Amino acid sequence: MMKTSTKIAIAVALISSLGLQAYAAEGGNPKKGKHLYKKECKACHSQGGEGGELTPMSKTMSQWDRFFDKDKHKLKPEVFNGLTEQDLKDIQQFLYDHAADSEQPQTCG
Repeated sequence: MMKTSTKIAIAVALISSLGLQAYAAEGGNPKKGKHLYKKECKACHSQGGEGGELTPMSKTMSQWDRFFDKDKHKLKPEVFNGLTEQDLKDIQQFLYDHAADSEQPQTCG
């Protein structure tokens, strides 16, 4: 079984070699996104939480984009109902900016 870090390195290499770019949410504010993530998401997405631990480093930049573009929290979509489109862009930008393959990967503290 291939290590996650190896998979991420391969994905980054492929994206770079193909000239593809992930894009995140245009107009998203990562500072607001971090605040919103802590307020709206972290209760379920922390260690032992209902949704399992999920931090920005849990996915690559393109995986976060795919999550917001296609998945849209498929397992429990109602959690997005109380968030505005701008809130979602802000959260997406925070997660994207600190994804596993970003320049500044991080947890959300």
